[in-house]
Amino acid sequence: MRQAGGVDSGYAWARLGVTLALSTLGGFGMWCIVVALPVVQGDFNISRADISFAYTTTMIGFCAGGVAMGWLADRKGIAPTVGIGGLMLAAGFASAGMAPSPGWFAVAQGVLVGFGSAATFAPLVADASHWFEKRRGMAVAICASGNYLAGTIWPPLIELGMRTHGWRTTYLTIGVICLVTMVPLSLALRRPPPFHADEATGAAAPPRSAGLSPQALQALIAVAGLACCIAMSMPQVHIVAYCADLGYGVARGAEMLSLMLGFGIISRIASGWIADRVGGVVTLLIGSVMQTVALILYTISDSLTSLYIVSALFGLFQGGLVPSYAIIVREYFPPREAGLRVGIAMSATIVGMALGGWMGGVLFDMTGSYRTAFLNGIAWNVANAAIGWWLLVRQGRRTALA
Repeated sequence: MRQAGGVDSGYAWARLGVTLALSTLGGFGMWCIVVALPVVQGDFNISRADISFAYTTTMIGFCAGGVAMGWLADRKGIAPTVGIGGLMLAAGFASAGMAPSPGWFAVAQGVLVGFGSAATFAPLVADASHWFEKRRGMAVAICASGNYLAGTIWPPLIELGMRTHGWRTTYLTIGVICLVTMVPLSLALRRPPPFHADEATGAAAPPRSAGLSPQALQALIAVAGLACCIAMSMPQVHIVAYCADLGYGVARGAEMLSLMLGFGIISRIASGWIADRVGGVVTLLIGSVMQTVALILYTISDSLTSLYIVSALFGLFQGGLVPSYAIIVREYFPPREAGLRVGIAMSATIVGMALGGWMGGVLFDMTGSYRTAFLNGIAWNVANAAIGWWLLVRQGRRTALA
């Protein structure tokens, strides 16, 4: 029988609600820069390449922050980690909103906004995994959905604020929102995770073993995350430009992107349900195969209706891939290492998104078509599926020999 306030308890579910709210608020850091790019470019009167550097610094900050904030959460707890992240977001949006130059803006985005936003992704996902056993996959998926939920809620509100009050006032307002909401909410996460008590009594469940060193297994998980997100980035980064090239217009592409994110939320919740029954590696393999199917469909679809359908399918197929890495980490590593190791895995997926988006652009420039870019994504996705299959077979053999 579960203790009140322990694993799988009512407190755990209430805590998950707070975690989802914090993840959604932290999503300001990832989505605001996307909406602000053309407006800030016009204000500073610089090129698109120059202002895009601010997006690059944000992604770099998010990647580095995922590892650093995960390490901090393992040692000091999630509450101070998220509290620091909220303070960094508040300071970052305030500093960027008052930036006198593009360089200042880019540094504020990377060092403060990107780094602070990272505290509300991988560390929160790792923390949520500690409070659930029977429904761990579902809990991780719900927490990870905060990023997609933020992508659905914030962009139109940010655009309205910038159109009505200007980007600087909007940035300053977001900074205040982060300060007055995230820091108080972080205090609700002060209770230490249950695994501390389990380890003290020797009752912590031993992780699975794939017969690899921890470093080799971590590297393999990171490569898998890199590969799947290189593939995932092709439609997410280029669907708007693809629609424009086909003559359907930017607005249609933006609608397809929104459709992907919306169905991605459904996919993440469904994948959590699946992971609770078959485990993280099988969930990863299912998602990887399905994402490959969707990418193949993109190569043979160019009508407006078919692109809407394939975009919905792509969102429905790919949303569960990223959360599955957190489940795999929890299955193969001790719980006390979850923050750092989930942070490394999630950061690898962000690098994959950035690298894949760049690859898609390069291949388009070389060939004048996105077909080769989609084929490139399919190849990387096959590599991801191969890693998942290899892990599954290896684990099965070791279980049979045990």
